[in-house]
Amino acid sequence: MAKVQYLNPPGLGPAQGLYSMCTLVPAGTDTYHVAGQLAVGKDGAIVGVGDFAAQFHQVFSNLGDLLKALGETWDSVIVFRTYLVHSQSIPKFMELRKALFPKLFSTSTYPPNTLLMIDRLVKEEFVIELEAVVAKTKK
Repeated sequence: MAKVQYLNPPGLGPAQGLYSMCTLVPAGTDTYHVAGQLAVGKDGAIVGVGDFAAQFHQVFSNLGDLLKALGETWDSVIVFRTYLVHSQSIPKFMELRKALFPKLFSTSTYPPNTLLMIDRLVKEEFVIELEAVVAKTKK
């Protein structure tokens, strides 16, 4: 199976963070549409109430666990959608992502990401949610 390619076509302005402008997915590739991951531990309890960094790491950990369960890696991610409830969290989000992504991905080119500011998530205690579309690359 051909792999997902992250592209930044020439002639465009630079990305405003660690993401690519688009993803090329091989024809015929099945995809997983992953529900937004929240800062919930395996015991069902909310992780990191009042702590953006703890919630950030938990949502990425949860998505990593799901990828592993599917037999996929971070390099199979086609696109992210990130929801934050406080615009003041954007600098911390960028800082944490800059530190984490080199550990997750095999190259320094990362999937597209749309960052959205919303009023709230399903519970007031949540401050970040991460949704993804993932290519099925394993048989």
